[in-house]
Amino acid sequence: MAKRIITTDATEEDYRLEPGLRPQRLEDYIGQEKAKSTLKIFIEAAKQRHDSLDHVLLYGPPGLGKTTLAGIVANEMGVNIKITSGPAIEKPGEMAAILNNLQEGDVLFIDEIHRLNRQVEEVLYPAMEDFSIDIVIGKGASARSIRLDLPRFTLIGATTRAGMLTAPLRDRFGVVNHLEFYTEKELQTIVTRSAEVLKVQIDTRGALEISKRSRGTPRLANRLLKRVRDYAQVRYDGRITAAIAAEALDLLEVDRHGLDATDREILSLMIDKFGGGPVGLDTLAAAIGEDAGTIEDVYEPYLIKNGFINRTPKGRVATELACCHLGKAIPEAR
Repeated sequence: MAKRIITTDATEEDYRLEPGLRPQRLEDYIGQEKAKSTLKIFIEAAKQRHDSLDHVLLYGPPGLGKTTLAGIVANEMGVNIKITSGPAIEKPGEMAAILNNLQEGDVLFIDEIHRLNRQVEEVLYPAMEDFSIDIVIGKGASARSIRLDLPRFTLIGATTRAGMLTAPLRDRFGVVNHLEFYTEKELQTIVTRSAEVLKVQIDTRGALEISKRSRGTPRLANRLLKRVRDYAQVRYDGRITAAIAAEALDLLEVDRHGLDATDREILSLMIDKFGGGPVGLDTLAAAIGEDAGTIEDVYEPYLIKNGFINRTPKGRVATELACCHLGKAIPEAR
């Protein structure tokens, strides 16, 4: 798959860029008002009781700020945060070692928690409920199990696929928050704030132009801001206006709806070659020269969410919105 600038998955550049742009307090965190308001109450209640916060599950599409929110929770509670991910923990002993090294009140953040294997996950059950873990010492007939007490800690799990969590694990989270896509206004505020941190001059309309093409995702907005900054620096005086932002993003082939060249190619093929559909996934994949799983997991979700494609029992269908956006005639009734 070709590298896409508008992918919401974290890139190496994002890992370098994001830490400096992340807010440190709830009051500085933009958007996700529902999640913020509930977390604020639970954090305040835990602090008043001098207790650890209940375990928190954050789920939603990538790039919406789950890792940032976990760091903010730790800051608000005044404790340390340990960060790991589901795929990085391969054996139960590794999870037991991580849990045993936690201090009182610490936050353990596990990204992609749905990718924990079952044996590792089972270590978490007593740890989350009773703040203890069972360790087997020895082998064979001489083996014996001992229980180690753990300090009270807060587990924050993040996942893009809440449906893949097992029921026993999901039920052990006391606080569950779904992160929503951001509005253009919220992204405009984020872009303006990020520009200040990066010492980039940008006007209100320039920030709005970037936010319109960011697919409702802060990670993508920050990435596009950096690319537009480079363009403005080389071609102009470094200040970003709406016209300069539009010019730079058009050069990057990111249109006003956040679609890139591959998105538009998929829609054009469906309309021109298959009369708007319905067309099967495998047929569409063969026509575009892409893997069917990649289309289904990477390209399709955004196109469906924004009304460019409909899924029907007979296959994928391009909508009137897709035809109007590409300036194509609407196919006859199918």
